[in-house]
Amino acid sequence: MLLTIDVSNTHTVFGLFEGEEVVEHWRLATDARRTADELAVVLQGLLNLSPLLKNVDISGISICSTVPSVLNEMREMCRRYYGDVTAVIVEPGVRTGVPVRMDNPKEVGADRIVNALAAIDQYGGPCVIVDFGTATSFDAVSAKGEYVGAVTAPGVEISMEALAAAGAQLHKVELVRPRSVIAKNTVEALQAGIIYGFAGQVDGIVKRMAAELADDPDDVTVVATGAHAALVVSEARSIDIHEPWLTLIGLRLIYNRNTT
Repeated sequence: MLLTIDVSNTHTVFGLFEGEEVVEHWRLATDARRTADELAVVLQGLLNLSPLLKNVDISGISICSTVPSVLNEMREMCRRYYGDVTAVIVEPGVRTGVPVRMDNPKEVGADRIVNALAAIDQYGGPCVIVDFGTATSFDAVSAKGEYVGAVTAPGVEISMEALAAAGAQLHKVELVRPRSVIAKNTVEALQAGIIYGFAGQVDGIVKRMAAELADDPDDVTVVATGAHAALVVSEARSIDIHEPWLTLIGLRLIYNRNTT
């Protein structure tokens, strides 16, 4: 099986592929203090505890990371504990097949290129990818499969934390859909502001991006992914597809491009 690892600032997602299917997955808090040995123990524990896996054989590993210190420990984990397994790390020199048309291509996070590849492969272009992570990232991919630009906004959780920290009578609440947009209490008012506020933000930004990306904005496919996507997808009118494993799919594609 292929092990894919997506390390972001907030979460680290592990996914196991059998062929093209994600057969198991785990989401952990990203901790820059974890050593390679700790990462190996955590991963082995997850593999052993899974009711879906029996004597799993990891035949390959594909990794992307936006946290350099964690990436360094991931390399060491692969070297020490999976030395006989081919590991592909998304970094300069790795074949992605995605031309980057930015002023400074090195500024583009590895996860954004991975998502662009997966979206093009699965749904074609032009497309906009909305990734609900630490930040809410909007990535534009042309009909030719080129990464042509981006928008970055504060993420759902960061926005909630900032609001709770700045407001003396406000606090963090469970992020679920409230009974109505016009709330009758503080908790639901916060929930409505976050969920419907982000839905409106997504629709507004996507509309402007699609107008620049294609002659007919209706030709642009909008794909949502990320930890908080499920909160907003049903409320945002512009989203066509919700693919929670978009980054893992991209990591699988990149592994295949670089090993076959």
